Amino acid sequence: MKRKALALLSGGLDSTLAVRLMLDLGVDVEALNFTSPFCTCTGKNAGCKSEAVRVAEEFHIPIKVMNKGLDYLEVVRNPRHGYGKGLNPCIDCRIYLLRKAKEYMVESGADFIITGEVLGQRPMSQRRDAMRVIERESGLEDLLVRPLSAQFFPPTLPEREGWIDRDKLLAIRGRSRKEQIELADEMDVRNYPCPAGGCLLTELSFVPKVQDVLDHNDELNLRDCRLLKIGRHFRIGERTKVIIGRNEADNAMLENVLNPDETAITWMDGNTPAGIITGDQGPADTGLAARILLRYTKAEPAVPCRIKVRCNGSEDIIFVTNDMNEAAVTPYLIA
Repeated sequence: MKRKALALLSGGLDSTLAVRLMLDLGVDVEALNFTSPFCTCTGKNAGCKSEAVRVAEEFHIPIKVMNKGLDYLEVVRNPRHGYGKGLNPCIDCRIYLLRKAKEYMVESGADFIITGEVLGQRPMSQRRDAMRVIERESGLEDLLVRPLSAQFFPPTLPEREGWIDRDKLLAIRGRSRKEQIELADEMDVRNYPCPAGGCLLTELSFVPKVQDVLDHNDELNLRDCRLLKIGRHFRIGERTKVIIGRNEADNAMLENVLNPDETAITWMDGNTPAGIITGDQGPADTGLAARILLRYTKAEPAVPCRIKVRCNGSEDIIFVTNDMNEAAVTPYLIA
């Protein structure tokens, strides 16, 4: 009987090769893709999601796209196995993904799960000991196949039962992608994105933004995390934050994501970044936010400037002065 594998497909090179290898071995494959507010992809059509969908269409296999939800944010806040160099809970993240995959495996009728993991490629989650912990705590011992590095691990149930030919599985290890790139050429796998995807939680410059959200929100939400990719962030109160666009793209995104109860601020008399105030707000907060906004304009110092303030469908104009230099702004700046 032909067997079915559920593949964790990011759309990157490794997971694409793992799927192709299974298909070449005569296994039915369904893809499962997870989206995250912390993915580094910034391209069109939702980045990794679109790459995974493209690969699935090219290989003529079904794909299910799942969002990492609020429960994932709690994993980020309190990872059982700790963080990597940033706020990346890589081991707990893999356990989370594979638990979700195991649940969907039953629904999809798949017999086992495959991933594009390579032994030794990632320093935290792809060490041999960590991979064993992930298998055990996800409940997928004996049902998790890593085709690219399978020869370094004991045979799994699908291999022992002859559902897949173990001799055709590979022995790739380490951080170099040279073997994968050569394999892609052999398999005629084209148009793959950069070989390794990325997570903003590993980027030290991004960590302060995430930590600020964790520190100042009792209840986490995905929108707050998505906003972290846009503009400069300033903490002006325990429950009050200002976001200032860095460029026109940021300005447009801030305008699009503005909630009715949030405040939009712009300088009326010159080119200006857009700004929004989130959380608890009062007149003093609006004035401080406007002064921070003016720091990033060409407004003349000591000259009162007109700031348009929009909130809940109403507009107002306030006058503030461009009197904040870099040193004055720095205590409020998150990143």
